[in-house]
Amino acid sequence: MAAQLTGFSAVFTVRDVAASLAFYRDRLGFRLQFGMGEPPTYAIIERDTVSLHLMPASQSPDGLGTSSIYVYVDDVDGLRDGLVAMGCPISFGPEDLSYGMREIAVRDPDGNCLTFGAPVPPAG
Repeated sequence: MAAQLTGFSAVFTVRDVAASLAFYRDRLGFRLQFGMGEPPTYAIIERDTVSLHLMPASQSPDGLGTSSIYVYVDDVDGLRDGLVAMGCPISFGPEDLSYGMREIAVRDPDGNCLTFGAPVPPAG
């Protein structure tokens, strides 16, 4: 019997963990699940069922702002409205795309990209 995959979490490299934590909390509605140190030098944040790790770029061989994730949501426009109300800049969308998804995208202050999408309802 093969082992099952039971979860997923992306790791974003950031310039300043505390500043990034403030952005994700205040502009995207995430909450701190775990912080290492005070102020935190590594953090795990979550919103609903999505968690992200924030790691200082100094600990990453790939450098700063090179990460991207795709998050499925149930209401792209409602999410967009909520993010805009929190002062979050939307870098793309909302737009219906040729592959059947409606999407928006947000970049954090370090350039990491979060794309949020939902299937476009069938016409008719």
